[in-house]
Amino acid sequence: MPRATKPPPSEADILRHIAREEPLTATVRAFRGLTRERLGQLLEEAAERLGGPPGAAEPSAPAPAEPSEEPREPLPRLRVYSDGAARGNPGPSGAGAVLIEPGGKVVAQLGKYLGHQTNNYAEYSALLLGLKHAKALGAKEVEVFADSELLIRQLGGRYQVKSATLRPLYEEAVKLLNEFSRVKLVHVPREMNAAADEMSNRAIDEKL
Repeated sequence: MPRATKPPPSEADILRHIAREEPLTATVRAFRGLTRERLGQLLEEAAERLGGPPGAAEPSAPAPAEPSEEPREPLPRLRVYSDGAARGNPGPSGAGAVLIEPGGKVVAQLGKYLGHQTNNYAEYSALLLGLKHAKALGAKEVEVFADSELLIRQLGGRYQVKSATLRPLYEEAVKLLNEFSRVKLVHVPREMNAAADEMSNRAIDEKL
């Protein structure tokens, strides 16, 4: 009996695979102002123009910062970009987080004004903001991207948490991370975290 052959991937399938799996770092660096999130969106839009239906693993999402009252399916995996800002360190501070589906669609853009705090306090607050929202959306797996080396290394167990102010935030973050079935922690350059940085500064400017 002849073996069934797998149909070749469509161009839409290929574009979605690139958006979901490739880091795209070189392209982001080559074009000033381009973010990883926007590049993923461009690939997804191109796939849609080619007529390829979205895959089952890429559920549709509401527009950024526009919560929907209608029930939606849980999102199995999310990327959480987080960033904190403190002008003066300590000074007026804000937390920002952007949640993105694997296909590159933005699920939520979040900002929270924190008052007079340090930059490290804002970094942890931003992560908590993103993780809590990911949990509320039903995510089972998260990939955390942050440009704070201190935060990523403390959560990864490479640095100790000596600050009494940060300790409660660290413990809350660890507790939340342990509630996900799979967690990946990634330290990224600031230019790859522009969307979360924008939300943290908006939080300060607009007192979100």
